Amino acid sequence: MMRSILLLAAFGLAADAARADPAAPVAAQVPASAGAPQAATGKPRLRPDLTLSRDIVSFGDLIAGLSPQDGALPAFRAPALGETGTIQVGRIVEAALKNGILREALDLDSQGLAQVVVTRAARRITGQDIESAVKTALLERFGFDARAFALVFDGGAPSVAVEPELPGEMVALDLTYDARSRRVIGRLAVPGSAATRLKPVRVSGLLVETIDVVVPVRPIARGETLTAGDVMVERRPRDPGTNDQLSEMRAAIGKVARRSLLAGVALRGGDVQREEIVGRGEMVTLVYEARGVLISMRARANEAGAMGDVIAVTNLNSKRVLQGTVSGPGRINVSPPGGGHVAAAR
Repeated sequence: MMRSILLLAAFGLAADAARADPAAPVAAQVPASAGAPQAATGKPRLRPDLTLSRDIVSFGDLIAGLSPQDGALPAFRAPALGETGTIQVGRIVEAALKNGILREALDLDSQGLAQVVVTRAARRITGQDIESAVKTALLERFGFDARAFALVFDGGAPSVAVEPELPGEMVALDLTYDARSRRVIGRLAVPGSAATRLKPVRVSGLLVETIDVVVPVRPIARGETLTAGDVMVERRPRDPGTNDQLSEMRAAIGKVARRSLLAGVALRGGDVQREEIVGRGEMVTLVYEARGVLISMRARANEAGAMGDVIAVTNLNSKRVLQGTVSGPGRINVSPPGGGHVAAAR
């Protein structure tokens, strides 16, 4: 026991530990007896990497082929939950020599490694998990249903890692809520987690009203027509400086992008327009139909228009400017003012 305590005090995990990707999945724990087989010479062999769910790295975790007694001896402290660090091979050899596990450095097959990578397994708690816990506590303790609100964290949602074997959800230990300002402050933890028991997750933020917005699921080029597969509806915090965001899919589907649109950026009314089927300066057919009479003539569109738009056109014969309704590609319908004769027919 004494040499274990001295060993842990003398050696720690390498200070230049690299951070692990918080969203990356964690591999299963490597048991002390598993891993690379011993070399043909019978020497204990160093493992290149390992993943642990404990806070202590034993010699058996680092070196394959040790006796059960030597393998169970603690060697180094593991990284924090969810993080990855490295241990230089020279430090491992030095610790093994001091602890009597190796008689000399050549007794270990290091496989030419310079360091061993150690990862501490963890379950990541997301910002959505924390927000859900706060909303549950608001309903239980204050009777406030916050489903139509989003929690905007001060400084962003905290990064939380807990023991991987714990299945429980995060709960609020204490919570304060100001109904007038909608400010929330609280401490949260995962039941049974030593990490959150010793250091509860502290959160603060504001509840903001959310609305439905239409967002592209991929980049959309200018002039491209949006389809049902190009957009989706998401619930997002209301932007007080914007009141023209699209809230329904039908307001975007079939429309043409007036500019390049970024994936995930909420669409505004001015971002899309109906598809123009008559171009400015285009030669069109001017049609008048009433009481069984159909008159058509050639005209020039003075402006572009989509289906149903009222645009100005110039009769090529009379040079008069009329207002007509776009009724199809290259087709404009006009009606006589006040029920009189058709000006374009003169």
